[in-house]
Amino acid sequence: MDTISFDDFQKVDIRIGTVLKAEVPEWSHWVMKITVDLGPEIGEKVCFSGIMKFFSPEVLVGKQFPFVVNLEPKKIGPEKDLSEVMMLMSCPGGDDNEVAPVLFKLQEEVPNGTKVF
Repeated sequence: MDTISFDDFQKVDIRIGTVLKAEVPEWSHWVMKITVDLGPEIGEKVCFSGIMKFFSPEVLVGKQFPFVVNLEPKKIGPEKDLSEVMMLMSCPGGDDNEVAPVLFKLQEEVPNGTKVF
């Protein structure tokens, strides 16, 4: 396992956001396009996540999850859509795509954009 400095860790900006929309792009058989409200400071952002095998889009809408908001955007799919944030989840199977990830559940609702420390 590689280690990072505490200073590097402090650069990671994790915020809570509410899923506004989740859909499967026409070109995809495993990636879901998720639109997230990350509060007034950050606004709405798009995230692509390879969780479609385990979750339907309807399960995510209206729920809050943690997202890394300060990653460099990444081009996804044949139309080169931008994935602007990354949804955090637990992956008990590691890189094995046969084991369902576990989505984090907040104990109570918080304002969108709330920082995670």
